[in-house]
Parts: sequence; C-alpha cells; structure tokens
Amino acid sequence: MTYQAKKLSSNDNNYQSESLNSDLDVFIKEQSQKPLLRFITCGSVDDGKSTLIGRLLYDSNLILEDQLAALTKDSKTNGTQGGEIDFALLVDGLAAEREQGVTIDVAYRFFETDKRKFIVADTPGHEEYTRNMATGASTADLAIILIDARKGVLSQTKRHSYIAKTLGIKHILVAVNKMDQMYYSEEVFFQIQQDYNLFSKKLGIENVSFIPISALKGENVAQKSHVINWYNGPSLIEFLETIEISQEQENQAFRLPVQWVNRPNLDFRGFAGTIASGEIRKGDQIVTLPSGKTSFVKQIIYDNREQISAVADQAITVVLENEIDISRGDIISKVAQKPEITDQLQAHIIWMSEDEMLAGRNYLFKTCNKTTSGVVTKIKHKINVNDLSQSETKTLSLNEIGVVNISLQEKIAFDTYDHNRTTGSFIIIDRITNDTVGCGMIDFGLRRASNIRWQELSIDKHAHATQKMQKPAVLWFTGLSGSGKSTIANLVEKKLYAVGKHSYLLDGDNVRHGLTRDLGFTDQDRVENIRRVGEVAKLMSDAGLIVLTSFISPFINEREMVRELLGHDYIEIFIDTPLNVCQERDPKGLYKKVKNGEVKNFTGIDSPYEVPQNPDILVKTDQLSPEDSALLIIKHLEDNNFI
Repeated sequence: MTYQAKKLSSNDNNYQSESLNSDLDVFIKEQSQKPLLRFITCGSVDDGKSTLIGRLLYDSNLILEDQLAALTKDSKTNGTQGGEIDFALLVDGLAAEREQGVTIDVAYRFFETDKRKFIVADTPGHEEYTRNMATGASTADLAIILIDARKGVLSQTKRHSYIAKTLGIKHILVAVNKMDQMYYSEEVFFQIQQDYNLFSKKLGIENVSFIPISALKGENVAQKSHVINWYNGPSLIEFLETIEISQEQENQAFRLPVQWVNRPNLDFRGFAGTIASGEIRKGDQIVTLPSGKTSFVKQIIYDNREQISAVADQAITVVLENEIDISRGDIISKVAQKPEITDQLQAHIIWMSEDEMLAGRNYLFKTCNKTTSGVVTKIKHKINVNDLSQSETKTLSLNEIGVVNISLQEKIAFDTYDHNRTTGSFIIIDRITNDTVGCGMIDFGLRRASNIRWQELSIDKHAHATQKMQKPAVLWFTGLSGSGKSTIANLVEKKLYAVGKHSYLLDGDNVRHGLTRDLGFTDQDRVENIRRVGEVAKLMSDAGLIVLTSFISPFINEREMVRELLGHDYIEIFIDTPLNVCQERDPKGLYKKVKNGEVKNFTGIDSPYEVPQNPDILVKTDQLSPEDSALLIIKHLEDNNFI
C-alpha cells in the first residue's frame, strides 16, 4: 500500500514535470514570436522623456526590488521631484545627466508586455545633441514626440520631427506631457494638437496620433486615465501594443551587403552578411554589384544549418552555383531587382561635428558595408527646420541639415533612402581623426556621372618621364607666410634647371592670379584652392615633370588628400619657421596689415595652421640659410633617386 502510494506520487510528479516543461516550451515559443517595436522618445529639454521611459519600465514590472530601493534612495539625493520617486533616474545613467537633470547620451532600454516587445531609445533634448537624436532615430519604427503642455510646440519639437521624417520614421505619436501641471485642460491639449498639425502637414507626415499624458503621475501611460475623462483614445501602452508597423524590409527588393568572403578550405566559398531587405530562396538567380556578374543560389546557411530561404535581418552565408568574383563591400541582389550604381549622388546630410563641413574637403563615406573617399562638391542649400525654408550656404555647422552633391572615388550600389534605409544611408568620417562627423540619406544618383569615361592615351606617364630622362615628383612646400617657401622653392628649381631637369614651380600668389582667382581666404576657399592645385600638380606629374608647389596649405586633411592623389610622387617639405620670425621678416607687409585689422582669416593669427606630423623633409629656416635649405632638398632627391 505504501509502495503503491509512493508509485502514484511519483507518476503524479512526472506528470506535473512534463506538464511544466510543456507549458514552458509553449511560453518560450510565445515569447519568441512576439512582434518587436523599436521606437524613440524625443522633444525639447525637460519635456519628460526619461521620466516617461522610467514609468513604462515601472508599470511593466521590470524593476527589481533592489533597483527600486536604489531608485528610491537616489531620488532623495539626485531627484527632481522633491524626494518622491524620480523615474528619469532609471534612464539617465551618465553622471553629467544626473547632475544637470537632462539627457545627453542615447539610452536604449528593453521592456515587454503580454502583446509586444519593445526597444526604446531615450534621445537628448538639447539642440547641441541633435546628432545623438539622429543616431537613435536611424533604426526606429516610431517616434514619440513629447511636448510640455506648459510650453507647446517649440523649435526643438520641429527639429526632431523633421529629423524623424528625414530618417524614414513613418509613424509619429505626439505625447502631450505634464498635463497635470495644466489642470488636465482639454483646451490646452487641442491647441497643441492644432499647432503641431499645421507643421506636420507642411512636413508631409501622414500618420500622426496624439495622447495627453502625465508621465510623472502615470496618467494615460499604462492605463486609461480617469482624470483625463474627455479623452476617448487608447493609453500610451495600448497604442504601442496595437499600432501596425508594416514589415517593409521583407517586402522590399532583396539586398545582401557582403561583409565577409568565407573560404575555410578549397571546397567551400560562401558570401556572408546580414540581409538588409527582401527574401532569397535556393535556386534564385542573383547578380553581384558593382561588377554585374550573375549566378544562382546553391545553398543558404543560417545558424549553422542549411535552409530553403532567408529574410531580412537574418545573418546568412550564400553559396553560389558557379564561382564569380565577389568581394567585401559588394551587394548581392536578384537579377530583376537590381539597385542603382553611381559615384555621384545627391543626399540630405545631418552634420554632427563642431568643425564645419567644407565643400571640396576629402572625407570617408561609409555605407552599410563599404568605405570609400569622396568630397561634397556642392552644398545646394541648408534647411531651416522651423519653417522648412531653404537658404544658400558654403558650409554646414554642427546639427545643421543640408542638401548636397557628393562625388565618390569608387562606385557604390545603392537604393534611395525612401526605398531602403540600409542601402540608402551612409556616415561621413573625418580622415584624420576617424571621428564620425555626419550622416546622410541618399536622394538619387546623378546620372551625368555615367557619361564620363577614362580615355586611354598612347603616351603615358612613364613614356613622358623616359623622354625627359627623369623621375616625376611633386615637391609640396608648406609653411606659414614669410617662412621662405617661395624663396627656397625658386632656388631648388634653379638647381634642377642647371642639371638639365624639366620642372615647373606653382607658386601660391601666381596661381591666384588665374586658376584660383575666384577664391578668397575662408577655410572652404582654402580647401578648394589646394584641391585645384593638387589636380594640376598631378597632370604635370603625369607629363613627367618635377613639380614644385609653394602654398601655405594649412590643413592636414588637404595635404593628405594630395598625398593620396599623387602617391609616391608626393614629397612633403615643411618649411618650419617660428611665427615671431615670420612676423619680423614680413616680406609682403601682411602681418602689419593683420595687426592694423586690414586683413582677416590670416593663417597663424586668426586662421589655424596644422603642423605636418611626419613631413618627408623638415627645413628649419631659423637655423639654415635659403641656400643650405635648397641643398638639403636636392640631397634628398639624389638619395631617393629622383635626380
């Protein structure tokens, strides 16, 4: 009897265990199949963005007891609610944010309800941190624009709305916060709704919703508010749970940016990357761009298993029927749905650096899987986000938005940003500091680029140099005004001429009488000046000449651009002369004019000179005479077989 009872108990336990395991499997499956919504909160300073997210986490029961205890303690010392729980502290993790009571960085948080999973980005409200807001918006499906009921629609509200629209966010929820401080006034809410609708219609935003809330009090956040009884719509959580976000990525054309060529042995060659959009199936005919070569899909490998098909956001390896040349940076698509190819394009740019963007300056442009150098050839206009007006400009400053033309060194495969946010976007990187200085959204390719081809010439650079019995070179003299660049360059050319070498001296002042007479001395004009001279020097080098250039050329970026353009022909000569010595010499009387206020943007005084870090030749003219300096340069040319 005892044995039978124990046996029944054991069977019962086994049954319960199997039941629990089955329930757990069902639960895990249900959780994994929940749809995911990515959204951002944005708006002006102190609109309550962090408080709202903290409230969402609190109402979703995602705060552990020890976290709640720490939050309660922190609220008394760092909070802004008079000792009450300050939900913003759950998100504002940076010390500077807690001290100032504002958000600086982009904070990402995960939470979920019974119906949906969410990733929310809390973005900064200060205008100077607009770049951070753009970062958070780049992957979002929806934007919650918070508006302080006391202040109404502000310029930063419009700025963030414009950026959200520009970055492809199609759903906007306007949460009118701090309604408790306006006595939950229906008139206040509808006035803000009317004001925002006037702006959003001009902006072309189609899907805009409005909810009155108090994030601090929890009104209309997780549950419908009984206080705001005149509002008949859903609570904020109900809205987020039920809004339908179309799976645009899966419905778009197939795009696989190749991030890695996987070849562990001679018998396997696969092309790995994360699908940016669309679907691929075994047997589909594909084309790789920019080469244009075609093949068929033999295998699709995902999560170490072969499968019949794959869709957007899956990291896969594709094996093709026949071997074609594909490299990292290429894009694989279906033959019938090819992206465009160009090296010239128009784009919207959000500038993210405190250093101005200069047309003509060489930057790195990084797409979803490829990096190439390029220049902004023209700033067509910048955009005033308050009234959407356009104005002419020669540069873009921090957080400004402009429409520009771009010329890339290599062709890229792309889609317009409206059609594909992954293959239609890029970031801009400073070549010297490696900082990300801007982000861009491609509007369209400039078709005129397809009409230009390299013409093959019978007499090449080698033939020109052989005829002259010399090795081409570009001696790039750089230094402050009055350092002695032109004097030394002139002496070097005389010595080259004396030994029968073919050379030409491009002097800064002489060139400005013709080739660059339309340029002034602003930073952007200096950049364009050096770009033009660099191109001319390259043509002369291709003609087999030894070219001498005497230009202040104050910026490292442009000197490095010329170095890349010319390759081994480029010899950087830094005429290193202290500023006080240059001022004493003052051969052109320019320093005197600067002192009298007659000359502006003068290098070394009110315009920067970036000292070469590793020049090929260093000449200290406060220690060497012009003759000895010239002999030093000639010796370098002899030692390196240029003459």
